[in-house]
Amino acid sequence: MSKVKQPKAPPSFAALVQTYFAEYLTQQRALSPQTVAAYRDAFVLFLKFAESRLGKSPTAMALADITPALIIAFLDHLERQRHNSVRSRNARLTALRSFLKFAAHRDVSSLGAIERALGVPVKRFERPMFEYLSREEMLEVIGMPDETWVGQRDHVLFLLLYNTGARVSEIIGVKVGEVVLDEGASCVHLHGKGRKQRSVPLWHATVKAIRAWLKLNPQFDAASPLLPTRNGAAMSRSAVAKRLSLAVREAATTYPNLKKKRVSPHTIRHTTAMHLLQAGVDISVIALWLGHESPVTTHGYVEADLTMKERALARLHEPDAKIQRYRAPDSLIDFLNAL
Repeated sequence: MSKVKQPKAPPSFAALVQTYFAEYLTQQRALSPQTVAAYRDAFVLFLKFAESRLGKSPTAMALADITPALIIAFLDHLERQRHNSVRSRNARLTALRSFLKFAAHRDVSSLGAIERALGVPVKRFERPMFEYLSREEMLEVIGMPDETWVGQRDHVLFLLLYNTGARVSEIIGVKVGEVVLDEGASCVHLHGKGRKQRSVPLWHATVKAIRAWLKLNPQFDAASPLLPTRNGAAMSRSAVAKRLSLAVREAATTYPNLKKKRVSPHTIRHTTAMHLLQAGVDISVIALWLGHESPVTTHGYVEADLTMKERALARLHEPDAKIQRYRAPDSLIDFLNAL
């Protein structure tokens, strides 16, 4: 007589968490180390909160413990006690939702609890308008660095940021061998979010500046960072932000309006997008240029571009017809007067 096969026991909560981080995020989804770290930090915060709220250690927890009430309490804790912004709060929730969707495929017995937990919505908030520089302000910033070694590097840095509209992480990751300086086919290969690669064409001015920079540094090989520090290591995000801040401060003597703007490397990305949009470049092309997964993200620049809206309004002829005063027919006036 054959034995009845016993159903396989579902994995424990701890095992699910370990598989999610050790295999699913890194191998199956191939997320960047920065994204994995952000998800990990969100999970650490959540598990510590759950431990204090439930009186259970993380290893003793079960999927059924992750209730909508617990998640909502955690999100409130982030905003009130930890003073997280709504954007940060939603990012933490996204990490939890990602894990729960993963767990749903591994433990079908907990589907009901998971579905209820996934019902916690993201919090809506008013997105601030994009801040960006005028073309004149941008060119002034690019021209600020001096003729020193650091100055010439910064000149190439600012030119590349504006030319490509790249994220700062993409620019500091560029190697010498990833820049193509051939006539008519010059471009830079960028490694974007989710390890996606894209190539962005380069202006003649950018090519000229990079050639001069490489001539100044004959020791560079294909694997060298294109924009290193003096010790040869790639620049950090904070170093880029600091160098840009110094250039903006100097440029503000010519364009005082810059003093009112909070200019970061990401502001240059917004600037590139807005200038492409104002030049008539199709929004789908801009999405490819910036490495956006969806043109919906790029559509925010259309909303922010008041100049474009004003041009669109100018194409419409202003109505010159005046509202005519209503004149009642005599018979109606007679009727009313007779009441």
